[in-house]
Amino acid sequence: MRRHSQGIRSFFSLIRDEYRAIFSDAGAVLILVLALLIYTTLYSAAYAPQVLRNVPIGVIDKCNTAASRALIRTFDAGPNTYTAYEPSDMDQAQELFFARKIYGIVYIPENYERQLASGSQAVVSIYADASYFLVYRQVFQELVTGIGRTGAAVEYGRLLAKGASAPSAQAITQPVIYRSHNLYNPYLGYGSFVMPAIIMVIIQQTLLIGIGLVGGTRRETGYFARLARDPHHPSPFVLLWAKTVAYASIYALTSLYVLSLHYKLFHYPMNGTTAAVIIFTSIYVLACIFAAIAVSTLFRRRENALMLLLWTSIPILMLSGASFPEQGIPGWLYNVGRIFPSSSGVRGFIRIQTMGASLRDVWPEIRMLLWLLIAYGALACIGIRCAMRRDGRE
Repeated sequence: MRRHSQGIRSFFSLIRDEYRAIFSDAGAVLILVLALLIYTTLYSAAYAPQVLRNVPIGVIDKCNTAASRALIRTFDAGPNTYTAYEPSDMDQAQELFFARKIYGIVYIPENYERQLASGSQAVVSIYADASYFLVYRQVFQELVTGIGRTGAAVEYGRLLAKGASAPSAQAITQPVIYRSHNLYNPYLGYGSFVMPAIIMVIIQQTLLIGIGLVGGTRRETGYFARLARDPHHPSPFVLLWAKTVAYASIYALTSLYVLSLHYKLFHYPMNGTTAAVIIFTSIYVLACIFAAIAVSTLFRRRENALMLLLWTSIPILMLSGASFPEQGIPGWLYNVGRIFPSSSGVRGFIRIQTMGASLRDVWPEIRMLLWLLIAYGALACIGIRCAMRRDGRE
């Protein structure tokens, strides 16, 4: 009984020692405690408008008739674009385009109204900036919709002039009426699309860098050497779990804020059950902590963590299949990305929190995280043992 109570006291002493190492290091506090809150707030504030609106375009109206003016008004009718300039020719329009004053050009030819009146096909040229995908989508979609609406109105009037009834003319000009339902992201907001994935990657990266900093500092100050000289030193397994409890308790608080109050503040979709979100996030955070502890045993200096891990954030986000569909990623490269907890974590979390999936629906992701948890836990124990032996000899 005495040995059992002594073991418990020793375990809590290791936890306190880990807290002391974290909160006595300003860099570790910044990354492990504040970075998740700062990054999620900054990214969410940047994406707060969600949808791109009022993109300026230029219209070259060579026809300058009532028909062409009616077409221009359709471009201004929607929320996505507005006619900011009406250049006289293409050279002037190009100057405005390259000066980034407009992001699309519409060229209406001189014979536009004459072609409409004669019943022949009128041609309107569209030049849209495809270097920004969101801008391109808004400009191209709004302009094509306006031109299509104008064409349908012209055909509708022509059929009425020929004696067709209004219902028949409407059925001919619009034979199919569709109803669009945007699932899980009804406003097509970019923030609602990308932030769940970014949050999962931020959790992983801050843990990797923060624990790497603490681990590098431990090696610099001879922490593992002192443990190796202690005849009653804890086993690597006990030390691993003491570290895990310290880091998990910190991320339990910060993640609770991000996944509840922060989500509500920025109106991100919250379709998953509370139990499913907590269970899945807990497994994910544990896998990230074990991976970070395993990697931290490789660092002999604190700066090594920043040098090695900072550049990996963008590739890890891309390999997760969130910013670019996994169907477009080479199979071998996508499988390489699965060694990171974020790949399974991003997919599973989006399906639960955004799409309302159950734990059973994301069981493949949970199973992969559990395998990673076991693998990285074993590697962390081996790394701690090797660090104690190597530093003890030195």
